[in-house]
Amino acid sequence: QKREISNFDYLMYLNTLAGRSYNDYMQYPVFPWVLADYHSETLNLTNPHTFRDLSKPMGAQTVERKHKFIQRFNEVEKSEGDLSAQCHYCTHYSSAIIVASYLVRMEPFTQTFCSLQGGSFDVADRMFHSVKSTWESASRDNMSDVRELIPEFFYLPEFLTNANHFELGCMQDGTVLGDVQLPPWADGDPHKFILLHRQALESDYVSAHLHRWIDLIFGHKQHGSAAVEAVNTYHPYFYGDKMDLNNIKDPLIKSTILGFISNFGQIPKQV
Repeated sequence: QKREISNFDYLMYLNTLAGRSYNDYMQYPVFPWVLADYHSETLNLTNPHTFRDLSKPMGAQTVERKHKFIQRFNEVEKSEGDLSAQCHYCTHYSSAIIVASYLVRMEPFTQTFCSLQGGSFDVADRMFHSVKSTWESASRDNMSDVRELIPEFFYLPEFLTNANHFELGCMQDGTVLGDVQLPPWADGDPHKFILLHRQALESDYVSAHLHRWIDLIFGHKQHGSAAVEAVNTYHPYFYGDKMDLNNIKDPLIKSTILGFISNFGQIPKQV
């Protein structure tokens, strides 16, 4: 409000307060998608339509997708400690595999990604290869994809290039994976992409609406009735600080929950 701190620094501070850290892939700092325009030749940061709706989670960015997730929520009977528990999303917006997939072109994340994938790269069509197609998957097309971003999208151009010349595979349409495909407004330049993306994060529009996203991820819309209303509930296992593992006597259930969290992510502590 007073322009004494950048939006980037504020988000990093909130992530730290909520227990997120660069030292833990499972609780890596989470940042929002801020743009919805990955097709224009020039980026207009004065047009509200350029931006993602920060008041809604990734699962509710389109009306059709939102209704599908609400339908899923309503169809499942509430059952504690069960994999079919009532929730909107059974996947998470931040997990070890999401972090490693974004940073796969850089070590040590390359090795981390491969170890999480059982020793090799993923199928090429599922690899992070295009900012535009990743946005379309997470905001519209893929019901099991509600991923948000990581801080590197706002300061680190190197993760967008395949400087180590890793053989990442070839997609079904014949595209050989190399550098990440950037939106037209970046002119194929990772440094320009980061510059404009950071300007978008610090823009007046995002400054005026960022608190709504913070409510969803770190605040009062994180769980409970406010989360249900906001179409923002996740599987109970994702709420690590709400699960009292010490009271779970069955070792199978306990290991299932721990495996679930390590594979699929964890909700930040409520700030």
